[in-house]
Amino acid sequence: MQPNNQSLDEHDAPGETSRRVPTLVVAYDDPVARAGDRPLAVEMPVNLVYGSVPYAVMMTTPGDLVDFAYGFSLTEGIVATADEIRSARVEDGEGGLRLVVDLVPGRLREHLARKRAISGRTGCGVCGVEDLASLPKAETQAIGAGTVTIAAIQRALLALGDAQLLNRETRAVHAAGWADLDGSLRAVREDVGRHNALDKLIGALMREGIDPATGFLVITSRCSFEMVEKAASLGASTLVAISAPTSLAIDRARLHGMTLCAIARSDTLTVFAGRERLDLTAS
Repeated sequence: MQPNNQSLDEHDAPGETSRRVPTLVVAYDDPVARAGDRPLAVEMPVNLVYGSVPYAVMMTTPGDLVDFAYGFSLTEGIVATADEIRSARVEDGEGGLRLVVDLVPGRLREHLARKRAISGRTGCGVCGVEDLASLPKAETQAIGAGTVTIAAIQRALLALGDAQLLNRETRAVHAAGWADLDGSLRAVREDVGRHNALDKLIGALMREGIDPATGFLVITSRCSFEMVEKAASLGASTLVAISAPTSLAIDRARLHGMTLCAIARSDTLTVFAGRERLDLTAS
């Protein structure tokens, strides 16, 4: 991965990620309704375009879209490294936004030769797949990392709650975070789609040139196999999810040599794969 000049703390210039809307609150035990307003997370279609050819339409929160372009391109198998992307820019489109990604010539030719058309949805990570043999499988094996302690995971989980600024405002988005091996939270990305949040985070790590061996991923959503595959595309060795995993997620974590922890709370977590990479006795 190649570093760039943007700090992980300097997000891409965002679009409108939340919007206040009028509300009418009715209590069951109070006949008087209360008018007010509250923020909602913005969701809109973003068309990813490579070499002037549309590739996918994803429903996403319109912030950190350049990060999203990098992360999506990696986890879709369109690029293998950040330097295969020459630029990414956001344009206004009819009914949404266009995210135009400029690839290096050789990579663009390969992409166009095997392009597939998909229509993405926030709850679906395999739209456009026609048979089981076509399910995504990352080629990257988990990069060897140091031992992750329970204390580090607990520290990252506690910090992730405070770092979810958009979710604090809207209570309607997922987050994906990157923590150092000591549990210090380095980066967080949010989106209405759990896949999108992870793609944005992976893109941020790619652009910064972060070594996957130096930390671990934490996600606020359930852990389906697509989330494991995205983590494996990055080369991450440890993935921690707040909600439960699926059986296929566990199978894929074992296949890629990853540690998978889930049902992670402030006081407990469950280890589903890769026990050897965890220090369960650390306090």
